[in-house]
Amino acid sequence: MLKDIRETSGEEHWEELRRRWTSLLSYRYLGRSHTNLNSGPADPTMKLRHDMRNVSGGIMAAPLCIAAPEGGGISDEFAVPNPVIHSLQILDDARDVRRIEVVPEVLKLGQRMGFSRSLIIDADNRDRVIALTSGQGVSLGVVPPGFEKMEEEKIVVEDSPDLPPLHKVFGAYRRDDGHWFLPELAVALASPDAALHLGPQHILLETAAAELAAARVDDDRLQIESWHVMFLARGKVGPFRVEGEAFDGAGRIGVRLTLHDEGNHDRSVTAASAVFRPSN
Repeated sequence: MLKDIRETSGEEHWEELRRRWTSLLSYRYLGRSHTNLNSGPADPTMKLRHDMRNVSGGIMAAPLCIAAPEGGGISDEFAVPNPVIHSLQILDDARDVRRIEVVPEVLKLGQRMGFSRSLIIDADNRDRVIALTSGQGVSLGVVPPGFEKMEEEKIVVEDSPDLPPLHKVFGAYRRDDGHWFLPELAVALASPDAALHLGPQHILLETAAAELAAARVDDDRLQIESWHVMFLARGKVGPFRVEGEAFDGAGRIGVRLTLHDEGNHDRSVTAASAVFRPSN
């Protein structure tokens, strides 16, 4: 079992945060730097690679959600954050966009709960809006004084058409029973509070959603345009199983999904919904 950072105090807390933050795969593999935690030059941008796109070349939802995680303005240097809701609307499939920039805004930050939103824009053409995000986060507890920014340990991933899909990098797979899964919780996929991080959840759930939508219309040339996730409970054990269903709409395909923690009494930990349209 992983250690929950809330069980630490003083300098041990910050040492544990450094260890967990530098082990977490979500931001390092996708190349997203968070300047409130990481030392070095401020960089609100993230490069878009082939593995962040669908089969038609349009942008996926999960990389945008990881780039703008929408924790409500609650950050690790002030509290132990936990996401509650994330909402994303894609306005532009960004096929020719090389880099995105996240322009964040904290709407309200209270003692326990915060609300935030962001514009995701083309970093090389800042008038071009790619997506809108918004979300809500909650504080799971206070932290001791003494925070110091951490040195980044980047994973350099060169863009290539041969890059493995994100779900493979994060360990997601389709089991023999037909369900998409993540294995038991490991340090590379865990947040400091010893729960399944939002990054692998977005990747797993979008992978399952895209497959369900493609099967519904017998065509995988689809573009996700709306993505809404509610984090119901902390995923603490695993394996984590996705249940989902797809629906026909007027020129759209809807999908809804639930993520279950099989190792914790099959508890429902996350619910998501998606809207896809035929890709142009």
